[in-house]
Amino acid sequence: MSQLLETIKVENGRLLNMSFHNWRFNQARKELFNLPEIDLEQVISIPDDLANITYRCRVLYDQTIQKVEFIPYQTRSIHSLQIVYDNTINYAYKYADRTHLNELFKKRGNADEIIIVKKGLITDCTIGNLVFYDGEKWLTPEQPLLAGTQRQKLLSEGQIRQAKITEKDLINYQKVGIINAFYLLDNMPSLPINKINNLTKPTP
Repeated sequence: MSQLLETIKVENGRLLNMSFHNWRFNQARKELFNLPEIDLEQVISIPDDLANITYRCRVLYDQTIQKVEFIPYQTRSIHSLQIVYDNTINYAYKYADRTHLNELFKKRGNADEIIIVKKGLITDCTIGNLVFYDGEKWLTPEQPLLAGTQRQKLLSEGQIRQAKITEKDLINYQKVGIINAFYLLDNMPSLPINKINNLTKPTP
């Protein structure tokens, strides 16, 4: 089995959104290894020199925590998306092995990121969960490949809602955004829906 990964935003020397990271981390430990809960904040020691800079805290683990590292966070420019199809992909846990995702990413053509469609339903992209704006509210696919921590936080706060979203539904939305540990609704990449390169146009 591949090792698992937890990626946490570190800002001003603080680990953010830890209640949701702890929940996902401990759910994976319980379901895969039948292990008791531990508090990640008690085992992660933040170096003093990380103040005033945004970092990724990368926790690699299986039955035990194998490695904790801090990597300077770098943003990616995302201006277009490509729909790709895969009915077999399984990413219910945040695996460190991203081979399957990387193979799908190679199919992006000249786009910057992909939208993965599984059995007709919109799921995720390779770097986070997707949200779609219908003119009034942001909706997120009800069957993501991975239930991200930012997604769970925004759902719990009522800032986004879940919906069944098919490929044919996309044309009904105005915008698409990407959320993850670093992207919130107010700073995420947000694109007009027509920036999906191979978007299916409605039949006249």
